[in-house]
Amino acid sequence: MTRVAIVTVVHGRHAHLALQRRAVALSVRQPDDYIVVAVDDESVPDAAHVRDRIVHIPAHPLGLPIAAARNAGAEAALAAGADVIVFLDVDCVPGPELVGAYEAAAASDELRDDILCGPVAYLPPAPPDGYDLASIATLAAPHSARPAPQPGQVMRGGDHDLFWSLSFAVTAATWSRIGGFDEAYVGYGGEDTDFAASAAEKSIELAWIGAARAYHQHHAVESPPVSHLDDIVRNAALFHERWHRWPMVGWLTAFDDAGLISLSPVSGVYEKL
Repeated sequence: MTRVAIVTVVHGRHAHLALQRRAVALSVRQPDDYIVVAVDDESVPDAAHVRDRIVHIPAHPLGLPIAAARNAGAEAALAAGADVIVFLDVDCVPGPELVGAYEAAAASDELRDDILCGPVAYLPPAPPDGYDLASIATLAAPHSARPAPQPGQVMRGGDHDLFWSLSFAVTAATWSRIGGFDEAYVGYGGEDTDFAASAAEKSIELAWIGAARAYHQHHAVESPPVSHLDDIVRNAALFHERWHRWPMVGWLTAFDDAGLISLSPVSGVYEKL
């Protein structure tokens, strides 16, 4: 029997985690393991669900070690015997069919070696009494910049730069081939684009699985994310050194236009002003 694990990373956002936990409990196909990686967060509430366990990792002086946290979750899942690892950001609520859809795709001869990506629809602000999981699907629209096949449909191939880590799944074998997330990326941005670039280098395709739907809980965002300027500039330089092109071009351009950074003619990388 296939063993499926969910991995999510938490630093604060306990209300988001609580709703995700409720949604996971309503999954048609229950995960065999549900691993919450708490980053510098000793106050994550325990859950009564027997499959739900917490892995603690420390902070990093440069910022949130998101890549390392995902790797720690995957390591815990594999140690428990996972055949398929489902990664969900903590603010993503899985639809009831998500786990089963990822499991079925991972069992397919055509798709088992791919990175499996589910559509993520963005929710409006929650009403005063919170989101109703029974009707949440009627409130959200898929992200316009990403493929969003209908349930029962699959879109295979396409631009690896469209990969995002909000919701995806891989088999244990595919995870091993890619090598996990590069832990040199610390803080916000770049680690998921690097993960997809590593997959592309190894001829690992993306497959968008229409039935693996998730719903992104509304929260305040900063655009461009100036509070993450240091992280983005540092991680972009690392990506550029490795892949000889720039990630996060929209944000870098916005920072440049705002006079916060400039492309150095000496070093060839963006530097803070």
